Amino acid sequence: MPSGSDTTEEAVSGTSPDGPVPSAETGSTAAPRRPGRLRRTGALARREALRTGLAVVSGIALGLAFPPYDLWPLSLVAVAALSLLTRGRTVRQGAWTGFAFGLPFFLILLKWLHVVGWDAVVGLSVAEALFVTLLGAALAGTSRLPVWPVWAACLWVAQEWARDRLPFGGFPWGRLAFANTGSPFTPLAALGGAPLVTFAVALTGALLAACAAALWGLREKGSLNRAVPALEAFGLAAAVTLAGAAVPVPTKADDTVDIAVVQGNVQQPGMDFLGRPMRILDNHATATEKLAADIKAGRAKKPDLVIWPENSSDLDPFQYPQAYDRIDEAVKSIGVPVLVGALVDHPSKKGYVFNEGIVWDPKKGPGASYTKQHPVPFGEYVPFREQLSKIITRFQRVPRDFYPGDHTGVLNVGPAKLGDVICFEVAYDEIVHDTVDAGARALVIQTNNATYGRTGQPEQQLAMSKLRAVEHGRAVVTAATSGISAVVAPDGKVTHQIPEFTQGVVSARIPLRDETTLADRVGAAPEWALAIVGLLSCAAAVVGGRRGRTKDEKGQQ
Repeated sequence: MPSGSDTTEEAVSGTSPDGPVPSAETGSTAAPRRPGRLRRTGALARREALRTGLAVVSGIALGLAFPPYDLWPLSLVAVAALSLLTRGRTVRQGAWTGFAFGLPFFLILLKWLHVVGWDAVVGLSVAEALFVTLLGAALAGTSRLPVWPVWAACLWVAQEWARDRLPFGGFPWGRLAFANTGSPFTPLAALGGAPLVTFAVALTGALLAACAAALWGLREKGSLNRAVPALEAFGLAAAVTLAGAAVPVPTKADDTVDIAVVQGNVQQPGMDFLGRPMRILDNHATATEKLAADIKAGRAKKPDLVIWPENSSDLDPFQYPQAYDRIDEAVKSIGVPVLVGALVDHPSKKGYVFNEGIVWDPKKGPGASYTKQHPVPFGEYVPFREQLSKIITRFQRVPRDFYPGDHTGVLNVGPAKLGDVICFEVAYDEIVHDTVDAGARALVIQTNNATYGRTGQPEQQLAMSKLRAVEHGRAVVTAATSGISAVVAPDGKVTHQIPEFTQGVVSARIPLRDETTLADRVGAAPEWALAIVGLLSCAAAVVGGRRGRTKDEKGQQ
């Protein structure tokens, strides 16, 4: 028996092999000394080292499931590993395992933020890993419940639900659905959006964990009866994986439109991509004029409309006549409406700007516009600016705050009714859903990824466009200043693409669709339902734990 345990016969009777044990009556008042805190911490670290190491490796594996690596099967492996590592553990142990899993995952996923600073990578990764810490605790707590893989999958959805909204409007990067935009699970997006894809991936991973746990149990008692649960879990995992094949992904067009996407390029990647004023605007205007010359010479077909990316005008065209004139000149040369991305000064609030997509007509000039509804905190605006800028001087590089828009981006651009979504907004379910619900027949993602060029971030954002195409049954056109500009068909396949840091134009005929998917009709209901079930499973685990302790106490009496 290890030292410190007084359950031997001698200890109970008050004697030892060497004689009587001193008692309180003999004048000894010294209590047994507990191990020091440092020693206890060291013992805990040694005991948890292997489990922690496996959690770290599993988190890295999940990071590699996402673009630019695109090893989506690793998302199943990672979910299964976290389920096994938290199974049967205490809530506190599960929380630590969740953090050890979440931190390396987000460090791998968000390393593109190193352009801003590695402290930004670590800070955001720690903040996001705290949500996975809660997930790990919840997985441990519910792992003793019947059909625990179902509750585990619901908890993954609940964790993403929270991250998508908190704090400052949330940060949805790293959802399991975004690692599965080209996997057998992708068609499920047409039924229940990204949350249903996440649920299916998490359920499959948890079922594989249940299968592995059952097979491990065969070591002690290798009867055929104990193999049945393993076979059942594996069969269910296979069924969930293949379920997407039975989901129809509607692609039939009600109409079509010919578009041209202009990628003007920037001078350099990184924080200082802008270069001198008017340079980026001139790049896009020049590329558009080259297209106009090709059309005139018969080398290219004239499109019905042209799409420029976010920030394609690096000056406010309503404040700088030279910017207005340069845009107007390019639009008139092509002779069709152009969707222009520009930063526009707020008319009444000094220090605030609108991030807009503006429909520019060759005859009427600028017309309808869409203002980005969800500016990025600490990137496009600084919360608590006055206080934080004194501590973190880097925030001074964000001199003005973006002012959020208050309506969806459905715009009539020539003959097409398009839904404009700007940059990171593609990650938010509600914004894209509301845009389609308002009547968008195709989606346009105007983006500027020049800051994060060649870091993997543009690939991650393009993956989101692929999922949105399937979810809403719409063609998705991504227009980027420096790449990746692409056209995605309603079935999620990329049909046209311009590489990063290349000036070019892609011309395509895209379908315009009016039919909505089931995901459009049910909206956020699946996510809320699954998240609530996950939280209720935690409540059931707490109640079950208390009842178990009560029974133990009664038995001891």
